[in-house]
Amino acid sequence: MTISPYLQTTRSSECHARTGTLSTLHGTIQTPVFMPVGTQASVKALSPANLNEAGAQIILGNTYHLFIRPGHELIRSFGGLHGFMHWDKPILTDSGGFQIFSLQELAKITEEGASFRSHLDGSKLFLSPEDAVHVQEALGSDIMMALDTCIPYPATREEAINGTALTRRWAARCRQAQSDTGQHLFGIVQGGMYPDLRLQALEQIVDIGFDGYALGGLSVGEPKELMYELLVAIAHKMPQSHARYLMGVGTPEDLVEGVYNGIDMFDCVMPTRNARNGMLFTSQGRVVIKNSRYREDPLPLDESCTCYTCRNFSRAYLRHLFQSREILAYQLNSIHNIHYYCSLMTEMRQAISEDRFLAFRKEFYDKRDTPVPY
Repeated sequence: MTISPYLQTTRSSECHARTGTLSTLHGTIQTPVFMPVGTQASVKALSPANLNEAGAQIILGNTYHLFIRPGHELIRSFGGLHGFMHWDKPILTDSGGFQIFSLQELAKITEEGASFRSHLDGSKLFLSPEDAVHVQEALGSDIMMALDTCIPYPATREEAINGTALTRRWAARCRQAQSDTGQHLFGIVQGGMYPDLRLQALEQIVDIGFDGYALGGLSVGEPKELMYELLVAIAHKMPQSHARYLMGVGTPEDLVEGVYNGIDMFDCVMPTRNARNGMLFTSQGRVVIKNSRYREDPLPLDESCTCYTCRNFSRAYLRHLFQSREILAYQLNSIHNIHYYCSLMTEMRQAISEDRFLAFRKEFYDKRDTPVPY
């Protein structure tokens, strides 16, 4: 077991929810935390100043996309991602395993690594577990992810066994390839939708020894109920002494349920992607801003929200911008959604610290007039 950069500070007496601090080269992160996704060294429609004002503590970049364009060596020459994109807080980089998985027809997975063609120009490329670590070291991210093989849904038990075993072998190679840079390396637990395989995978990845642990291969098309069943079965069994990361998830409800089950870190494209499609998240539920009911609405998106958008603009104006396809619509909507996600995490940290997470959870669903899922 490695020395963990994670320090647990408070745990709920009512459930598995917990708060903590994660120390990195670019500062300390308060958990639970949501990471806005900046796949190509940019959180779409938002500047670093927007992200800071929204309360973002850490953002996510993607190894696959940055490896292809503009290239990790170019980014290294600018002082890594922090210098390249003018972001002075922590950055986590995904290894690219999910993106390679999503290419499918353009990729071939072998023991050695992933052979694939660029989605941009079709050029042949190769990424081994060792390459994934070395690219992330060049990017200078504070938290690197081991290269994994994402298991689709549905998958047979045999497919899940084979994919999980390959992820374990790749994880050991990633750990071996890591240099002494001060960057953290997280291992990824696969196993498909089979709880027993997940538990076996967790034990094997922990035996290798990482600085934190992630659940991968969820939110890949499985029913929500199944994802929650796996969370209930697995999350609290991840090492108490290390940060726990649920990859690629999800909705505000998913974040609440993840924290309830002991997850510390989340990322998802949903707040910015939905913002560009006119769907806004509020304390009362979702607002689809293009709906005609908002044409003359003088209220802010969320009267309890303190973001720049809600402090200054009406729903009527936001609807007008969106219907007119104005670029400002995407920025203002994204500012609000990211602020909402970050504020939700702040509220959860406070509820855990005050040992009232169950009351918070109930109030969260009551405001949406929906039942607690389980």
